[in-house]
Amino acid sequence: MGCAPSIHVSQSGVIYCRDSDESNSPHQTTTLSQGTATTLHGLFIKTDAADAIPSVLAYQSRQAGAPGARRERRELGSGSSSSAGTASSAPTTCRLRTHYCCSSAEAETQTSYTSVKVSTAEVRIGPMRLTQDPIQVLLIFAKEDSQSDGFWWACDRAGYRCNIARTPESALECFLDKHHEIIVIDHRQDQHFDAEAVCRSIRATNPSEHTVILAVVSHISGEREETSVLPLLHAGFNRRFMENSSITACYNELIQIEHGEVRSQFKLRACNSIFTALDHCHEAIEITSDDHVIQYVNPAFERMMGYHKGELIGKELTELPKSDKNRADLLDTINTCIKKGKEWQGVYYARRKSGDSVQQHVKITPVIGQGGKIRHFVSLKKLCCTADNNKQIHKIHRDSGDKSQTESHSFRYKNRRKESIDVKSITSRSSDAPSLQNRRYPSMARIHSMTIEAPITKVINIINAAQENSPVTVAEALDRVLEILRTTELYSPQLGTKDEDPHTSDLVGGLMTDGLRRLSGNEYVFSKNMHHSHSHLSLPITINDVPPCIAQLLDNEESWDFNIFELEAVTHKRPLVYLGLKVFARFGVCEFLNCSEATLRAWLQVIEANYHSSNSYHNSTHAADVLHATAFFLGKERVKGSLDHLDEVAALIAATVHDVDHPGRTNSFLCNAGSELAVLYNDTAVLESHHTALAFQLTAKDNKCNIFKNIDRTHYRTLRQAIIDMVLATEMTKHFEHVNKFVNSINKPMAAEETNSHGEGSDCECNPIGKNFPENQILIKRMMIKCADVANPCRPLEMCIEWAGRISEEYFAQTDEEKRQGLPVVMPVFDRNTCSIPKSQISFIDYFITDMFDAWDAFAHLPALMQHLADNYKHWKMLDELKCKSLRLPSDS
Repeated sequence: MGCAPSIHVSQSGVIYCRDSDESNSPHQTTTLSQGTATTLHGLFIKTDAADAIPSVLAYQSRQAGAPGARRERRELGSGSSSSAGTASSAPTTCRLRTHYCCSSAEAETQTSYTSVKVSTAEVRIGPMRLTQDPIQVLLIFAKEDSQSDGFWWACDRAGYRCNIARTPESALECFLDKHHEIIVIDHRQDQHFDAEAVCRSIRATNPSEHTVILAVVSHISGEREETSVLPLLHAGFNRRFMENSSITACYNELIQIEHGEVRSQFKLRACNSIFTALDHCHEAIEITSDDHVIQYVNPAFERMMGYHKGELIGKELTELPKSDKNRADLLDTINTCIKKGKEWQGVYYARRKSGDSVQQHVKITPVIGQGGKIRHFVSLKKLCCTADNNKQIHKIHRDSGDKSQTESHSFRYKNRRKESIDVKSITSRSSDAPSLQNRRYPSMARIHSMTIEAPITKVINIINAAQENSPVTVAEALDRVLEILRTTELYSPQLGTKDEDPHTSDLVGGLMTDGLRRLSGNEYVFSKNMHHSHSHLSLPITINDVPPCIAQLLDNEESWDFNIFELEAVTHKRPLVYLGLKVFARFGVCEFLNCSEATLRAWLQVIEANYHSSNSYHNSTHAADVLHATAFFLGKERVKGSLDHLDEVAALIAATVHDVDHPGRTNSFLCNAGSELAVLYNDTAVLESHHTALAFQLTAKDNKCNIFKNIDRTHYRTLRQAIIDMVLATEMTKHFEHVNKFVNSINKPMAAEETNSHGEGSDCECNPIGKNFPENQILIKRMMIKCADVANPCRPLEMCIEWAGRISEEYFAQTDEEKRQGLPVVMPVFDRNTCSIPKSQISFIDYFITDMFDAWDAFAHLPALMQHLADNYKHWKMLDELKCKSLRLPSDS
């Protein structure tokens, strides 16, 4: 039988392998470049020398499966001569060495041990859930013996990654590279190295703070007295292990360390993230002990109070100057409350280091610790909105060296907006796309950097200020007032954008306003007759007559990745009829409306005929795409559980007609051109009003296509109102109103409900939130059609690129016509000679898409869409960074 291959890993990470049962000639040596992986002599070897190799050994041990099975280990710092054709190992070289076991019992044990898979462990610290990577162990033994073997195989059984070092130098080098959780140092003999000196050298490094170091000491003979562990503790050791080469004894020791010190150290490391969050929090935070000694303050507290943390930490609160503006018994009231373990919140005057008094809204929360006793108090402090405080805020910024008046202004208003809307506060399931989260500039944050003075904002600020000094009963009543305000039509912001990005400015101007309203006398009329006769339409198709190529495509219509452009091609630009028949049948629309399939087919044909095929974007393919997205959303469990059948039918009809007879021009263009429609609808939601009105006109004009003819008046009125409301919701001037109301009325209550029920173990994934709440159902339907209407950035990349090209061409054509007619150019950046399409897509995603889909994803759970959004955003950013203005790089075209 052949021997195992000799495997040597050089310090640079290059692996040299030579089969031992062949000749020692150099041509038998195989060199593998670092960072690659290959199969050699039946072994899979990953050539990253920093990785542990027990998985390779496990394979060999299973192959052996008998007495005399080969045993392999990874060693650092053992110098040995090399065979011909192999690399010589330096004193700090990693090497795999093969030899034979001594007993069949041990061989059998190794076979079972090495079959253990390395896995991660889940650890909790409070509400925080952590995943701990496999434990790494460093064995520091000058020579191999039964004790080092015992720990090696114990690591293998426990699923730990293990390294062996032979010299202090290689041990330190390996530790600094790997940051092992457990280090085992041979303290039995001093002739090879000083174990305590090795321990001290490791403890002198920063990574060792969370490492457990174990000293292996010799047995104490019966006549000798037990020695103290203090010298070991002073040297930096955590534990002492009395020499015992039993694998089980070594295994038990390691497992106890993992579940004890290592797990505790892991939790302590996780606290760094919490302190990072506290350090970057905008609210001032102070943590004290149960006897009111200051233990921590964050930078926001330092800025607010004018102190450096070094001046505060370790002092009792009683040592700090007090403001004389508080009533005499306020401190006693606070202490009485928090000493009972109850939270206190209210208004409190604090004295800054400069001597000025500032009015704060303070919340003090007792933290229960060991023994059920209060161990800490956590105080959150915000400045109240008063004229004096506003002056103090500006002074705080001057004192802290903040030269930015804009930041001071934003900070002031951030504190005033205690209960106002913040889309960023939604917890989204878009973990699939972290880069998207890191780079995005929240829409609401951008809005609040602009000039917003909607009446509702003033009302909320006044109510918040009144709450600060009100009794509990009044404050609760005002809370109810705020809840009522969140469900009324009061959230439309009045934007005066100051954004320096011309693409964003043009998008805001072109999509969120009704134009400059400069009537030129050149009235714009549609290029086609608004009312079509039905004589030119072909006879309605039957569902059984659908060509196989179309039927095959429609089999996939329930998938988000359904390709609407392929359907457009095979149907000769009539995708809406075919997709509509399939989707409406799936949702039982004919049954609900009590109409025949022939009537539905005729209606779909009439609606599709009134879309302009000459438009590059706003044509029946776009309508079919929005219908597909709406149907997809209706299939999500939480959406399905929140809406009634009438809502589903209304949503599908609204998606079908939402852009019927669209001229390929924006509302702003029509208003500026003084079009008949702009005059008819008073420059307000011109196109959206026209789409709904025409859809109902076309439906009622001919009994053959009147899908509403058989439903009773009550159902018809309800259905009609729902359709109109959804189509009008696609108008962009109220974009942020709809998003904000959805967040406050749907997302936030849903998140609170899930948090409250989490401890009970209930599954809130599919809990309906709209049933029995008509107002919520309206918000869900609005949000659904809005997301379906602009879902292009969430489609697979190729479809996203195609849609981007189509909408850009339509905007280019509008700019061309504005210049020809001498009209104001609504979106100057959409000049076909100078426009950067990637920049326009980036601005559109940043300003309109990301936050809206975060909110919708938090409700409907759409990880695939969020991943597409992240991928597409990367595509546009890559093009923009390369100064490419087109849809793709020239090499990809």
